[in-house]
Amino acid sequence: MGDVAVGARSGQDGEDHGRPVEAAAPGADGAGSSGSESGRTDEGTAAGEHSRTDGQGPGDSTPTAKKPRSFWKELPILIGIALVLALLIKTFLVQAFSIPSDSMQNTLQQGDRVLVDKLTPWFGSEPERGEVVVFHDPDNWLAGEPTPDPNALQTFLSWIGLMPSSEEKDLIKRVIGVGGDTIECKGTGPLKVNGKALNESSYIYPGNTPCSNDDQGGQFKVKVPEGFIWVMGDHRQNSRDSRYNQQDAHKGMVPVDEVVGRAVVVAWPINRWDSLPVPDTFDQNLSAQAAVAAPSALGLVGAVPFVLWRRRRSRQGEE
Repeated sequence: MGDVAVGARSGQDGEDHGRPVEAAAPGADGAGSSGSESGRTDEGTAAGEHSRTDGQGPGDSTPTAKKPRSFWKELPILIGIALVLALLIKTFLVQAFSIPSDSMQNTLQQGDRVLVDKLTPWFGSEPERGEVVVFHDPDNWLAGEPTPDPNALQTFLSWIGLMPSSEEKDLIKRVIGVGGDTIECKGTGPLKVNGKALNESSYIYPGNTPCSNDDQGGQFKVKVPEGFIWVMGDHRQNSRDSRYNQQDAHKGMVPVDEVVGRAVVVAWPINRWDSLPVPDTFDQNLSAQAAVAAPSALGLVGAVPFVLWRRRRSRQGEE
């Protein structure tokens, strides 16, 4: 804009034979000027008007536009905002976790990155049967496991949630039972919840049996207390889960308060992008109340004929 404005005045100056614009300014009483001066006055007035139009004339009060801030000056602000958003997302919304072992094959492979929903627990949502969840080590389940030694960059990226945490003691398993459930394994299976068998063929590692026929914890019948969950790995014969931690303080149960959130999607590597839905077998009515109510209902049905028979006998006796 500055070059264009200067060029326009130069053209006006050329028509005035090189006389400066200031010299062509009209007098205080322009009507009494001579003819030659009148011409100069006209030219001077035109030049003055042009100068004011460009915002370059003397006494012009039009504010000049502010120069935009340099990208390099704005970059630290943008980085700061991005870091704050990343921390908020990690704390309240979603966090990435790395799969360290083969205990959840073939649902999850070692090295997979999963995204965990941390939002719904803030609204009172609790783990449900069939979900894959990440939880803090409830009672030293990871004793003896090697601890990774991240570098400074990995530590920073995990702190803001852009990389899985390598320092937190977290595990990932599938929820089999919730508070009030009775979980049972006999022989090689099937696994039963409140007396109802689960069809686990869609997610158990090929070649594994639902129950492990051993005396280390693979054979069990437990009732899950309120506020706890019972978890097992999909690779049943290669998972140290609730079954093999029944000697700890919580008897193999995981406190709901220790659950970080539900794993909802496999985010990395790209060729393994997939969601982690609840298997269909958990859609059946597995509630403990239904299992208890069924025998009562059968007993009531069986008692009806007996009551009717007694009433008939009583009437016959009265006659």
